[in-house]
Amino acid sequence: MSCPRFFHSTALLALGALAMAGCAGNRAAFYHQEEFTDTSAFSRSFPGSEKAVCEAARRALLGQGYIINKSTANTLDGNKSFQPSADKHMEISFHVVCASNGNGRSSTMFVSATQDGFALKKTGQSASVGVGVLGSVSMPFTSSDDSLVRVTSETIRSGDFYDRFFGASERYLIVDTEEDAETPPKK
Repeated sequence: MSCPRFFHSTALLALGALAMAGCAGNRAAFYHQEEFTDTSAFSRSFPGSEKAVCEAARRALLGQGYIINKSTANTLDGNKSFQPSADKHMEISFHVVCASNGNGRSSTMFVSATQDGFALKKTGQSASVGVGVLGSVSMPFTSSDDSLVRVTSETIRSGDFYDRFFGASERYLIVDTEEDAETPPKK
């Protein structure tokens, strides 16, 4: 018994569509990359209160030329701009949250940094002139405006990058701890 020719074509088209849908679904499903393991590059515990730990993070960022946009006792946001070439601009943004470990002796610093890339894009200018009977006429001019347009945005996942940040934060935390020990108690 032979199947009609249109059945084979329809079946092949349906299989092709399913295969393409499966491939498209895999590209968009970034949640598969999330491991949620115990050893995360994005957090580190330090001795001290959440306020002291966040202050150490703030000083570490300031020491590297970051601008602090927002700072509270247990959170801070900062960013730094780079210009690798005349028509490209990069920006690294940090978001830090400090939380007490509940034992009164240590806190965990949670850090996420993103890197955004911007490119210079030219946009042409045109002007409209209204003429009574004809309506309006658009005329292009040769001038253009330059504007920075975000072309990439990515969470930095490098463990080495975060290790360097945590190391810098720890150096400022140690300085604070030593200063506190040297300061005589107030009476």
